[in-house]
Amino acid sequence: MFILYLFVALNCNLAFMPSNQYIAVGDPLIPEQYSPPRWLQMKIHSELDLLTPEGKKITGGELIPGKAVPVAGVPGRLDMQYRLLGLFPLHHTVVNVVPVKRVIPGGHSIGVLLHARGVIVAGLTAVQDRSGTKVCPASRAGIASGDVILGINGRPVNSDRQLRDEISRCGAGGKPVLLEVRRGTKVFNTTVQPVLCPETGRYCIGLYIRESAAGVGTLTFYDPEARKYGALGHVIADLNTSKKIDLINGSIVQAAVQGIHPGRRGRPGEKVGLFRGEGMKGNIEKNTTFGIFGTLEKPLSNPYYRQPVPVALAYQVKRGPAEILTVLHENKIERFRIEIVQVMPQARPDGKGMVIRVTDPRLLQAAGGIIQGMSGSPIIQDGKFAGAVTHVFVNDPARGYGVQAEWMLLEAGLLPGPADIEKPRKAA
Repeated sequence: MFILYLFVALNCNLAFMPSNQYIAVGDPLIPEQYSPPRWLQMKIHSELDLLTPEGKKITGGELIPGKAVPVAGVPGRLDMQYRLLGLFPLHHTVVNVVPVKRVIPGGHSIGVLLHARGVIVAGLTAVQDRSGTKVCPASRAGIASGDVILGINGRPVNSDRQLRDEISRCGAGGKPVLLEVRRGTKVFNTTVQPVLCPETGRYCIGLYIRESAAGVGTLTFYDPEARKYGALGHVIADLNTSKKIDLINGSIVQAAVQGIHPGRRGRPGEKVGLFRGEGMKGNIEKNTTFGIFGTLEKPLSNPYYRQPVPVALAYQVKRGPAEILTVLHENKIERFRIEIVQVMPQARPDGKGMVIRVTDPRLLQAAGGIIQGMSGSPIIQDGKFAGAVTHVFVNDPARGYGVQAEWMLLEAGLLPGPADIEKPRKAA
């Protein structure tokens, strides 16, 4: 019974330990927050030659946490097997030892323009036919709100105008239209017969559609070596359907903040922005859970951080004071005090890796806390890029979520994936 208790207790302690862990060169291979209790004889198996914190060589084998947590002096990869009393397997972790990565923090206000693949069905409506009967041909054909129309009559759909023109052409000729539709991961074809709308004089099938998205956000970081950037910290989804927009292409441009609508309890605030034709420009290559990513046309600078700063890996982010960089007026980046009140242990990547609270009186006075358009504002802690603001608590605008910097860099391809890291050979 006692052994069973230890087994359960230790499994609870390791429940949030990731199966793939990133560790900076020279740091202990077991972060403090994941250290097993010392009174448990927990053993780690490793084939990699390592060092003690004092620099003495440790030959790979069985190591006991609490006695000599090893470090790796060079990048590489190793496997760690956790066994209770050396007998009962509990957890397996692949440790990726990586060099310290440096980026330039953002904080710049950006305008985001997305061109989706296909057109999104934002809603359905009834159309009155010649007999006066209200019908919805699209609904009869099985189309629902949130679907994406990928093609019409065998041709890809790239705009709402193209879709309308083809529907009108087929309707005038008394012919149905063949639509290729995606719903989630499923793609299907359906046939719809257009009807003539007496009010508009056009043939319709009863759809409200959306072809692109635009808005104001914040640039998070820039890697001067790869010329890559990350922004927003969260996915761009369709406003009506809340589903991710599958983009064909997109771009970001410099934006200027013209006004602030402060946040209130139950009513999120927002930045009012104006897109600029000059200044920063870049493409959008990925729209993901952790933000949008792409390449900038020109190098980026930051008035507070002239040189790239180290990136804090997930285990290096801690509770305590920090700051965010964001724009409240025109293009002026300002820094504001916040507190990281909670860091969530994450066994797998997630967009809500920390809870933050605005403590800066200036930001609370001007905006009420976190507002829309602030998504992507970089979080700096102890001189390191720790993450980005992502969401606000609707009932408490001073509080919100942040995403870990590690997940954003992985998504941008700026940290090596597990398959890209060579497993070092054991020293002779």
